[in-house]
Amino acid sequence: MTTNDLDELKQFVLLHARALGLEPAEAAKVRDRIQRDDGTSGKGSWVGEWSAEADLRLSDGDLAAAVSRYLLASFPYPRDAARRVARESALAAFDTWRQTVPGVERLTVETPAGVFHAWTRGLDRDNPKPVLVVTGGIVSVKEQWAPFLDMAQTLGAAAVIAEMPGVGENSLPYTRDSHRMYGAVLDAVADRADSSHTVLVALSFSGHLALRQAAVDERIRGVVTVAAPVAGFFSDPAWQPRVPAVTATTVAHHAGLDGADRAEVFSRLADWALTPQELSSLRIPVAYARSLRDEIIPNTEAELLRQHVPGLRLVDFDDVHASPGHIDEVRAWMASSVADMLNTTAHPGLTLGSLQTVNR
Repeated sequence: MTTNDLDELKQFVLLHARALGLEPAEAAKVRDRIQRDDGTSGKGSWVGEWSAEADLRLSDGDLAAAVSRYLLASFPYPRDAARRVARESALAAFDTWRQTVPGVERLTVETPAGVFHAWTRGLDRDNPKPVLVVTGGIVSVKEQWAPFLDMAQTLGAAAVIAEMPGVGENSLPYTRDSHRMYGAVLDAVADRADSSHTVLVALSFSGHLALRQAAVDERIRGVVTVAAPVAGFFSDPAWQPRVPAVTATTVAHHAGLDGADRAEVFSRLADWALTPQELSSLRIPVAYARSLRDEIIPNTEAELLRQHVPGLRLVDFDDVHASPGHIDEVRAWMASSVADMLNTTAHPGLTLGSLQTVNR
């Protein structure tokens, strides 16, 4: 890995660390100790420094903090043996935590394309509830979104937190048809939840998949997304050279295009763009948060939604990708949007808390 690549990783990890509940000063302190990213776990390495922080938290019995730091050690994805070890450590710590929380269960979904896993809470054959399905983007694993397990319970819904194809424990290939995973989730829980009333919280790249599935699946009653690609990211040759290398290589990895150059990757993704016809067929509320200075997703995505989605609820933040400088506002907006789409009344002050990994 070149120095420039490491510098880019250091830049983007601060956003990811913030989403995981780390204070910026702590994340910057660890980042500044990192001197190399060579697939090892020694002192001064990417994996080694983040894992050392995680080990300290684990020894103190703070499972939440340990999980988040192991996940940062495996950022942006487990592309080497050291990162895979860190990812397994995060899963083990999370599994220990979830066994202390009533009703949190592991769900395995088998499909013709592969197998994936999710965490659930609130599934009940005798009292089926509306469903909240939560997925993250190309670097966000399901354990990161554990706070939604609590929020769904507060709203009287059943929760399923999962990963988009190619990420974490989702072995499905990342293809143009990856949106079908949402249908597989709803089929899998249909006997224990009211899957006919489903809301998808699909952040970043999984938002693209959620919109495509919502266009063909009447069980989905609303989509909440932040900084999702829609069309231009996949099809606009003027935008694609601006996409950061870490994003392009991670997308390529999940899509099975490791080693392909940027032009080839985007050429293979061109027909993934959502069409005006698909967007116009969406007769549900779609809540979309746009970052006006997004370096990954073009601003034109929101304009396309504005033109073709009658139920669009657009909110803008003057910020970079995923609006890390407005994280509390984004969380409050997500919580309010979810409560509205589930047709429930949120209790005063309902938020997603800190959205820290396994924070309750």
